[in-house]
Amino acid sequence: MRTQVRPEPIDLDGLLVHNWRAAQLKRLGIPDPMAEAYADRLDWHQVARLVQHGCPPLLALRIVD
Repeated sequence: MRTQVRPEPIDLDGLLVHNWRAAQLKRLGIPDPMAEAYADRLDWHQVARLVQHGCPPLLALRIVD
């Protein structure tokens, strides 16, 4: 008897949220690959506050991480 392998359902809502968070980080000046990697790991609002107060984006990312 063969076991049928079924693909896992795609979490479309989760993907949309991830893409939106990554876009916010990119808008703040975080390079694309880093924005994608950090999108689900930190609060982009904290990064935004630091950047808005003059902190360089990559330093803000390091501080929040």
